Amino acid sequence: MTAIATDWEAEISGLLDELSSVQADLLDVLAKKRDALATANVEVLASLQPVEQELGSRLEHCQARRAELLAAARQEGLPGESVSKLAMRVGGGKRGKLGRQVKDSAARMRLLQHHSLANWVLAQRSLLHVSQLLEIIATGGRLQPTYGDKESVHARGGLVNQEA
Repeated sequence: MTAIATDWEAEISGLLDELSSVQADLLDVLAKKRDALATANVEVLASLQPVEQELGSRLEHCQARRAELLAAARQEGLPGESVSKLAMRVGGGKRGKLGRQVKDSAARMRLLQHHSLANWVLAQRSLLHVSQLLEIIATGGRLQPTYGDKESVHARGGLVNQEA
C-alpha cells in the first residue's frame, strides 16, 4: 500500500509541478500583455500570440493528464472527483507536500483569473475608445438627435469630408 501511495504522490506532484510551471509562464505573459495593451504596442501583442498558443497546448496537456489520473484513481477506489481530494487522501492531508502544492496551485489560478479580468477590462476600454473615435469621425463630432428633426443634422464626417 505504501508503494502505491508513493506512486500516487509522485504522479500528483508531477502534475502539480507541470501546472505550476504553466501558471507561472501564463502570469508572465499576462503581465506583458497588460503592458502592451496599456501602451497600444501591437508588435508585442502579436509576438505574444504564439506564446499564448503554446501555453494553451500545455494547459490542454495538463487537463488530459489530470483526467487520466482521476480516471485511474476511480478505478482503484480512490477519490476521483478532483485532484485536491485525491491529494488529501494519498498525501497526508492539507499540511503535507501535496496539500501545499494544491493550495499554491489554487492561489495561482485565482491570481490568473484576476490578471485575465484586468486584461479584459483594459481591452474593452480600448475598444470603447476606438468606437467613440469612429463615431466622432463618422458624425463630424455632431451628435445625432434622439428626437426631433433629423434633417437638421449634418451626417457627414468633418474629418473625412472637408466640405462639412
